[in-house]
Amino acid sequence: MLSLLSKERIVAPPGYNRWKVPPASIAIHLCIGSVYAWSIFNPALIRVRGVVTSAAGDWTLSEVVWIFTVAIATLGFAAAVAGKWLERVGPRMVGVVAALCWGGGFLIGGMGIEMHDLTLLYLGYGVLGGIGLGLGYVSPVSTLIRWFPDRRGMAAGLAIMGFGGGALIAAPMNEALIRHFYQPPTYLGTVEQVQPTTVDGKRMATVDGSEREVVVIGPSEIKNMIRPGPAGVYVVGTGRSGIARTFFALSGLYTAVMLIAAFAYRIPATDWQPVGFDAQATAKKKRKLVSTRDVSIEQAVRTPQFYLVWIVLCLNVTAGIGVLGVAKTMMSEIFGSALPDIATSQFAATFVLMISVFNMLGRFFWASASDFLGRKTTYTIFFVMGIALYLLIPVTASGVAQQPAVLWLILFYAVVMLIFTLYGGGFATIPAYLADLFGTRFVGGIHGRLLTAWSVAGVLGPWCITWLRARSIRAAIDDLIPVIDPARFQNVFGAPVAQLETLVQSKTVTLSKLLEIAPAGTIDPTSTVYNSTMLVMAGLLSVALVANLLVRAVHPKHYLSED
Repeated sequence: MLSLLSKERIVAPPGYNRWKVPPASIAIHLCIGSVYAWSIFNPALIRVRGVVTSAAGDWTLSEVVWIFTVAIATLGFAAAVAGKWLERVGPRMVGVVAALCWGGGFLIGGMGIEMHDLTLLYLGYGVLGGIGLGLGYVSPVSTLIRWFPDRRGMAAGLAIMGFGGGALIAAPMNEALIRHFYQPPTYLGTVEQVQPTTVDGKRMATVDGSEREVVVIGPSEIKNMIRPGPAGVYVVGTGRSGIARTFFALSGLYTAVMLIAAFAYRIPATDWQPVGFDAQATAKKKRKLVSTRDVSIEQAVRTPQFYLVWIVLCLNVTAGIGVLGVAKTMMSEIFGSALPDIATSQFAATFVLMISVFNMLGRFFWASASDFLGRKTTYTIFFVMGIALYLLIPVTASGVAQQPAVLWLILFYAVVMLIFTLYGGGFATIPAYLADLFGTRFVGGIHGRLLTAWSVAGVLGPWCITWLRARSIRAAIDDLIPVIDPARFQNVFGAPVAQLETLVQSKTVTLSKLLEIAPAGTIDPTSTVYNSTMLVMAGLLSVALVANLLVRAVHPKHYLSED
């Protein structure tokens, strides 16, 4: 079995058509790229027990977003290790192990959801799945760059395009699976009929002679249900959100597709070159950053260029990955109240899908364009445009809060889509940037080491967006309390304002529920909870711009000797 996976078994014969290789690479990246549709899972994960809305014992958004963070962080460290291993054993063996880890991560993660064990979900999807992500990510990149030395940017774009487009397939598929496996909880009736009480912050009601925890759905929250149902009181612990069985189904699907793709890999012979390709002549036509010599992995990490490009990748990813983790939630929160008839749950899911489309298009377009613009110039464009675009998001959010209009939604949509073409282009252009600086011989291993920047960004981005969002929401709640009638507060939540902290912690009091009892004319602050995050992201891109401008050609002392 191991001989079938060996590097020697997949060397292509003379005359092999190199265009047969990209489909296998794209297939694997489409599977692991489904990680970018993580935000589709969030609404179901934060209501595993409550199903229609979060119960007191349900996980919070901050807790489940960190699963995505752990997966991305593990990806980077796995890629750093796998890069050198890939050079030794070849892409087929790495691809097979990636398939087993990615599929296994969904299987164990689904078990964690069934048992409501957050640790098991982290270990499954986050750690084991993250290893699968890292192994699956590096296996196609160096392979395609070797097959297309005449078009490095395009090759990297082809290899990584699938990763950006993974959510294009995964987003609607995940939505459909969750809805298919969803089962509504027991409905008791309206609040007036049931008259639930509040005990230690939890809502309780008498069901078949015993006190059971319940959740209350207000009229404004119906749109956020997995499947819309009547407003009123539902019993916690009945029904199912559909997320566990979705994980089990995806486990089998991704494992099968990735195994088939891994066995389709081929690599060129050591002395193979495209017909008519002259490396020396090509380098003379290119810019001064392009090297015709190779640098070893160990030597590359000793150069300042490696760390400057590391900063470029880390900060570019940080600015986008936090938004990816909460994309569906962000659309709903910014526009759900201001434009409820348009910004529905289905619209937000389509928003995630379109992010995937533009992420994928950006990867191929910008990576291919970098073959003519040069890598350094391409990244300069990324950061100048990115800074301006991130600064526009708070403008649209504040605008729709003050004066709801579809124009703000259109502007926001266009800005986010442009941001993700730059985000995807940044990923796809990095391997070609490294090949220009350090040569193609060890680009897989060097790329793997560089992806530790993705690990750091995978922690930094979601942490920034969830922490700043939580601070903004709590500040909005505190600002609303003084304008709300204490007697009405007591009547609705079954406890006095003095118990606000306990009620917020148990999810009985939320910003949306407070707005239902706020005086007429109160401005909904939900639209602006991401403003501070976007300003921070613009600042990070400014630092990345400076780092990119400092990149110079690698000093010849780092080159491998001609021998």
